[in-house]
This record gives sequence, C-alpha cells and structure tokens, in this order.
Amino acid sequence: MVHIEDIRAAFVVRLKKALAAHGIDQWGAGARLAEIAKVTPKASSKWLNGESLPGPAKMSAVADALGVKIEWLQHGSGDEPSFSKLPTVETNATEQPAQSAAAIVRNMLAQQGKGLTEEARKRLLAVAEADDSGGGIEIDYYRPGAVGDEVWIAHYDVRAAMGGGQIPHDYPEMFQDVRVSPQHLREMGVEFKEHFHLKMVTGWGQSMAPTIKHRDPLLVDVSVREFVGDGIYMFSWEGHLYIKRLQWMGEDRLKMISDNTMHPPETIRADETFIQARVLLVWNASLV
Repeated sequence: MVHIEDIRAAFVVRLKKALAAHGIDQWGAGARLAEIAKVTPKASSKWLNGESLPGPAKMSAVADALGVKIEWLQHGSGDEPSFSKLPTVETNATEQPAQSAAAIVRNMLAQQGKGLTEEARKRLLAVAEADDSGGGIEIDYYRPGAVGDEVWIAHYDVRAAMGGGQIPHDYPEMFQDVRVSPQHLREMGVEFKEHFHLKMVTGWGQSMAPTIKHRDPLLVDVSVREFVGDGIYMFSWEGHLYIKRLQWMGEDRLKMISDNTMHPPETIRADETFIQARVLLVWNASLV
C-alpha cells in the first residue's frame, strides 16, 4: 500500500531535481514557484517541504514552466527528462493588461487626487509602476524598492541553532519581508556587495548570548558560501544548522566558538563544514 507521505516525498525529489537543473536553489525556489503557479510563497513552501501537493492546474503550470511532462512530475511515469536540454524558466512578468496599473493610477490622481500630498502621489505611482514591471502585487525581493533606495529583504523561517543544532528544511518558508535602506545599512557599518544577497533568518538558543539572543532576527549574506575570515557564520555540520563564530585553526580545521562562555569551543573539520551565509547584523542593531 502506497502512503500519501511517500507520494509527496517522491514528488519533492523530482521537483528539486527539475529546479536544480534550472539553477534554482533553496533561497529562490519558493518565490519562483509561487510566481509560476500564482500562489502564495507559503503554499509553494509546503510543496517543497512535502506537506502538500499542487492541484492538477497548478501541477500543470509548474511542469510546463520547468519543461517536464506532468506525468513524470506527478507520478514519475514515462522517461526521465533530459535536464541538459531544459528550456529557461520564464514568467509572465512581461505580459501587460490593456491599461497598465501606472496609467490607471495617473488617471485617478489627475481626477481625484487633489487632496493628496506630493509624497503620497509619488508613493502611489511608485507602487503601481512596480506592479507593472513585476506582473503582480506579490513582493519581489530581488527588485529594488520603489521609493528612494529602499529594498525588500526576504525573511525566511530558518532557525539556525546557537546551541545543539537545528535540522533545517531544504526549502524554507518565507515570512513577511523587511524593507530597509542599503545606504543606511552601510552607514551603520554593514558590509555587502549586492542587496539581493541579503536575507533574514532567526537565531535559536542561548549559546551566542549576549551578542545574539534567543529568537533574534539576523541579517545574513547568502553569497558567502566559504570561510572568508574570522566571523559569525550560518553553517551546517553533521547534518545540523548552526550560527557560531568560526576561526581558522590551520591544517583544514576550524574552531567553532560560542559567545556564551558556558559553551566551550569545539574544533571541527573545514571539509565537513558547509557554510550557508555570513551573519552581518543582529536585528537589534548590533554589529557582529
């Protein structure tokens, strides 16, 4: 007898394989699937984590976008796709309605917007123009902010343990995005190259106190995937996810350090440590 959990697990394996063939990693998969299937990031995260399956229409949309047959994606039937020949994943972002959102807002402001301040006018028009360029009201955290230099940073349900380690989801669910100014971050001393590499995660535990407290939101740079100098990193080791200080010891060894002196440091092998991001800022405005 085949259980629904086994069906979901097999579907997740095939879906991840197709996503990986397109170069879509865990940080972008939920948002891209949500865009393709026109669902919320929370719904697409449940597909990726094996908590539910897409309905027939959504399954068909995902299969078409990833260039695979729906029968293979849904049941594993038929021949294995030739992933080396898959088409590029496309979205409907270039499709425009007969009258764009920006044009509608301009007309509305001309007819009924006399009581609005100039700042309010700019904000309304900026949101409408962002809608036109993105094909929907869903927040796209890869696109620069519509007002000034503000951008949206995706906040993921990733609990990186500052203690005994957390077993991470392969594809984390996305929480409410955070809107920030990259210029302001740099003025605070936060160093990064591109804002779209910045994500928010959550620290879990007490071993990094007082620097990072339990449930503190953390700003991380996911483009840092290797040791680049002493600092605080989010990394997996022995199948668990941690947030700790790492210090190079030489001879392919790292020292894993907790700021809480009640947790002694450990020496771990660099080739068994998989860095996922570097922690830049604790969201209580504490530089690390």
